[in-house]
Amino acid sequence: MMIEIRPLEGRYVRLEPITPALRDELRGAIDCDPESWEIMSTNGCGEGFEDWWGALQGETQRGERIGFAIRRLSDGRGVGTSSYLNIRKLHRGLEIGSTFLHPDARSGPVNPESKRLLLAHAFDAGAIRVEFMVDVRNARSQAAVEKLGADKDGVLRNHKITWTGHVRDSAVFSITDADWPGVKQRLDFRLTETFS
Repeated sequence: MMIEIRPLEGRYVRLEPITPALRDELRGAIDCDPESWEIMSTNGCGEGFEDWWGALQGETQRGERIGFAIRRLSDGRGVGTSSYLNIRKLHRGLEIGSTFLHPDARSGPVNPESKRLLLAHAFDAGAIRVEFMVDVRNARSQAAVEKLGADKDGVLRNHKITWTGHVRDSAVFSITDADWPGVKQRLDFRLTETFS
């Protein structure tokens, strides 16, 4: 499995690999909604943005993460971020996570199309498993992942510690290469029928 780092574009969004040139625009997209950041591993809000940006740059340089800025095509505005994490080339798997969307982009086609693009790119590169790890307290994100067509595999207890110090349990969801054709078909239908 070899993930090519390149822009991914659909009808509603363009995912752009994060570079230093996108720093200020990305800050404008994610430096908001402090309550939502409380369940994340790092804080991208307020003064926490510098730590978030530093962690992103370090993980990217070590090959642990491929981060994307999410640009809404209707207005050309950066509205969030999502990443490939825990890339396991040998085992042909990875996680899609560290997703944050500006509140005005949370409903509509931005999230489902972003995930559709990331999933297709991963499976086209040879992935056999894509995972999603969601804080068990985040019912909205769990519902969104299930709506994508992912199966819930279980809960990892005491899985992570958030930047607030909370010891987090993570619900684990996955989509396998065998699931992907059906998931892709449902996502394409949803994006065409719901948002056209």
